[in-house]
Amino acid sequence: MGFFNRLFNSNNPSIKKEFGWILLTDLQQLEDVVLHSYEKTITIFKHSTRCSISRFALNSFENEFNLPKEKMACFYLDLLAHRDISNEVARKFQIEHQSPQILVIKNGKTVYSTSHESINAGILERFI
Repeated sequence: MGFFNRLFNSNNPSIKKEFGWILLTDLQQLEDVVLHSYEKTITIFKHSTRCSISRFALNSFENEFNLPKEKMACFYLDLLAHRDISNEVARKFQIEHQSPQILVIKNGKTVYSTSHESINAGILERFI
C-alpha cells in the first residue's frame, strides 16, 4: 500500500525539489500569476500524477529547463488534486484543458501553450 500511496498521492507530486517549482494550490494565486507576468514570464506546468505520459513530460521538462529563475517563474499544478484551479486556468487564460500541458503567461495573457510530447523547455527562451 505504501508504494501506491507514494505513486498516486497528489500530496507527494514527485517533483524535483531542487528545480524550485512554485506550487499552484490556491485559486488566489492565479491573480498573483497575472500580476507577476508583467514583471517576468510565467510558465504553468499542468501535471497528472496518474499518467505516465505526464510523468515523462515533467521529467524531460525539469531536465531541459535552464533559464534563470529571475527571468521566468515556473508554477506546478497537480491537476488531480486541484481540478478547480485547472478549470480556472483554462477559463482565465482561454485555453483548452489538456494534460500534461504548459502555458506561458506574459503581460497577463497566454503567449504559448502546448501539451503531451510537444512540451519542450528549450523553446521557452524565446518568451523572456
